[in-house]
Amino acid sequence: MYNNYKEKLLRFYNRDKRMPTYKEMMALFGFKSKNAVARLVDKFIEEGIVAKDHLGRLIADISLSSIPMLGSVKAGFPSDVTEELKDTINIDEYLINKKENSFMLTVDGDSMIDAHITDGDMVLVEKTNQAKDGQIVIANVDGEFTMKYFKKDGDKVWLLPANKDFRPIYPKMYLNVIARVVAVIRKY
Repeated sequence: MYNNYKEKLLRFYNRDKRMPTYKEMMALFGFKSKNAVARLVDKFIEEGIVAKDHLGRLIADISLSSIPMLGSVKAGFPSDVTEELKDTINIDEYLINKKENSFMLTVDGDSMIDAHITDGDMVLVEKTNQAKDGQIVIANVDGEFTMKYFKKDGDKVWLLPANKDFRPIYPKMYLNVIARVVAVIRKY
């Protein structure tokens, strides 16, 4: 029965991207009291499935958002692949340095296709107002937002697309970096 509760909790977390409240868990597990939920939550905490934040709210522990890392695969000539569990990897920890400064955007357009960022992709970005030459950024240029390569030569800054059909963008009044692209996510 315990595994059934665990599966229901995991389904809720995957669907809603958050932990349920005690009241929601009462309905989810068919319990009539919050006390029964509290005892089950203690078991979840003990097993390392959930934890509590500094305010006492439930948060997912690493095991809920980790996926197995099985090894590597050749991208050159075919070779035998033996599947072995090497480790687990938490995608959030791997990609996100500052969760409070990170957010996702959906790409609209094809000005970055030569950087392998296409229309419909999602980009993970981290808020910042600074960028190094050559980084892909989200910037506000004269009141319009766009994603391009940040270019700097001395005091001169501009944005460079990754598509020969588009021209570089030179600011008329200002160019403010809003965020830096950390990763591209594409579903097949």
